Amino acid sequence: MAKRTVYHVAPTEEGWKVEKEHAQRASATADTKAEAIARAVELAKNASGLSQVKIHKGNGVIESERTYGADPEKYPG
Repeated sequence: MAKRTVYHVAPTEEGWKVEKEHAQRASATADTKAEAIARAVELAKNASGLSQVKIHKGNGVIESERTYGADPEKYPG
C-alpha cells in the first residue's frame, strides 16, 4: 500500500494552521480558514505521490477530506 502525505487544516486560538501529519510544528498559518485550505492544497499537490488534505471544523471535528495524486487501482487489469 502506498504511503500518503496528509495535511490537516485545523483551528488555533490565533486563526488556522496547516500541519503535516506527525509533524511537531505547523507548515503554515493563516488568518482565515480559506487561506489555510488554499495553502494546504498547494502543499498537497506539490507533494510527491499520494497526498490528502483533512479539513477540520472550528470544534476540531473533520469536516471534509480531499485526495490528490493518482490513487493506485484497487484491482489489476
